[in-house]
Amino acid sequence: MARQELAPAALLVARAVADHLPPGEVIVGCSGGADSMALALGAQWAAARAGGRIRAIVVDHGLQDGSADVAERTRQRLHSRRVEADIVKVTVRPSGDGVEAAAREARLSALTAQGLPVLLGHTLDDQAESVLLGLLRGSGTRSLAGMAPRREPLIRPLLGLRRDETVAACQAWGIDWWHDPMNDDPAFARVRARRLLRELSEGLGRDIAPALARTALLARADADLLDSLAGIEAPDDESPSCRELSDLPDALRWRALHRWLGSRGSAAEQNHVLAVDQLVLAWRGQGGIHVPGGTVRRVDGRLHFTPGAGEVEPV
Repeated sequence: MARQELAPAALLVARAVADHLPPGEVIVGCSGGADSMALALGAQWAAARAGGRIRAIVVDHGLQDGSADVAERTRQRLHSRRVEADIVKVTVRPSGDGVEAAAREARLSALTAQGLPVLLGHTLDDQAESVLLGLLRGSGTRSLAGMAPRREPLIRPLLGLRRDETVAACQAWGIDWWHDPMNDDPAFARVRARRLLRELSEGLGRDIAPALARTALLARADADLLDSLAGIEAPDDESPSCRELSDLPDALRWRALHRWLGSRGSAAEQNHVLAVDQLVLAWRGQGGIHVPGGTVRRVDGRLHFTPGAGEVEPV
């Protein structure tokens, strides 16, 4: 019998990457953790067989003491396996969405700066945590859709694999990885979601991560269809007709209103959309609705958006 080139755990990761690897040069985001280290080595294996080229980027967020040393050790580990790797240092400027969101934005900006496809190491466990967080936010189907396997230029080949499988792959490859202490810090929402997911699984007597990941798959298909239909129905003028909007089903009308608010420069969330929807369906002469970036009023049966930088009232 022919000798297998890779150990089963490593081969599982490598084949998953090969199934999603685009042609040409590809960037691999590598934090140094088990998921991204397995991703990088799997991408190297797949690219060698497809005639492609991969290059890892290690992003140093500068959020922890010694982050530069961690990034350099990661680069050296990759180089020891003949994976080309560069370190990019970014500045994280926390916003109203918190440090997690700001770090993610800075990281993705660094990874996509060259306009190349980017592989990310998110696993099924990460997907389950995303769905749980979306469920807790209560912000609709799109929130439950989790992370897309492919949304150009981002590609997530490992969404069907478990975190334990990437650890096993690293062990099979004989490569060390870094455990980020921030992954154990309950100050971060994702860490709390991870713990809650574990507690729910223990309490229910079953591993619920696969079910949440399937929910993401189904929710994404529904959300994509509804968003497409809403794009057809979305008002294309500055002052949409309330009568025409009221003829739409709820799911399409809410999406159409969200698109219209976005076109006016408002970063409206679902609670703002529902408040504006009252101007459409429950008109009784009420005043304007304050949303991020301005105010929406109903005048002569049409919605009008007035920009303004004043404080947004709760809705």
